[in-house]
Amino acid sequence: MKILIVDDNILTRSMIKDLLTEMGHEITGEAETGDEAIEAYRQQKPELVLMDLIMPGKSGLEALQEIRALDPAARVVMVTAVQQGPITGELIEKGATGILHKPFMYEELEALLKKF
Repeated sequence: MKILIVDDNILTRSMIKDLLTEMGHEITGEAETGDEAIEAYRQQKPELVLMDLIMPGKSGLEALQEIRALDPAARVVMVTAVQQGPITGELIEKGATGILHKPFMYEELEALLKKF
């Protein structure tokens, strides 16, 4: 699967990239802000976006909404350390395909990706 990784932390992006590569997925690109994520999605048309919720500038939620406006079929999984019920509901309501809570294990990421 072709995947775009969005996180403001380079170490997190690197870890996710290593895991996805090990699983046999192709990384189409990386972004560290919401604005970069939107532009990367527009240019690369990945099959899936793994996006952090909290980033400087435009949040993951705002970027999610803009990506979904560009492509209503976009599949965006939000990756977040925030583990509160209300935010989970809001993310799904705003178009997130799934939610992955940090810290996560290899098996959790693998199980999530098998749903696509």
